Amino acid sequence: MTQARRNQAIGILIAFAIFAVDQAIKYWVKGPLMLRERGVIELVPFFDLRWTQNFGVSLGMFEATSPEMRWALVAVTAGIALVVTVWMIREEKFGDILGLALVLGGALGNIKDRYDYGYVIDYADLHFGDFRPFLIFNVADAAITIGVMIILARAFFVRDTAGQIMADSATASHSDTHARSAETKP
Repeated sequence: MTQARRNQAIGILIAFAIFAVDQAIKYWVKGPLMLRERGVIELVPFFDLRWTQNFGVSLGMFEATSPEMRWALVAVTAGIALVVTVWMIREEKFGDILGLALVLGGALGNIKDRYDYGYVIDYADLHFGDFRPFLIFNVADAAITIGVMIILARAFFVRDTAGQIMADSATASHSDTHARSAETKP
């Protein structure tokens, strides 16, 4: 098995691990903790578990107000997950695969919620007094956000570095060839 195939297999395992952790926590807050009935559970002064049903997508946008819109969101997000899966399988570098695996695992968790309930279960409420740096979120949302940040960071910084290394290598190769031809001239 090549290193690229190993990285891709690890990526698939990470995606399924994110999905499993997300679904396990959602089961826990919905079932044994009965968060839906309780509404809020204070854990520490700046972090609560707070039951929220998100009928939209990112930041609550594109809210599904009808069954047709719900299934359209399921279809669109499933299509995006398929694109991410194909992209991940084509990548070779672990850093790129890691970001895509986080996005895929999170997307699968939220797709399952929307399919099962018609909304995504959100529960994590980070706050400092009345200030909330994030909307109420879940593990899937956090994984998607971190995955996108990894993909963007690698696109802006790592790829440019790799391109610069290739350019430097080509320049050095050209200089060596030019020096050798100069040595052979009488």
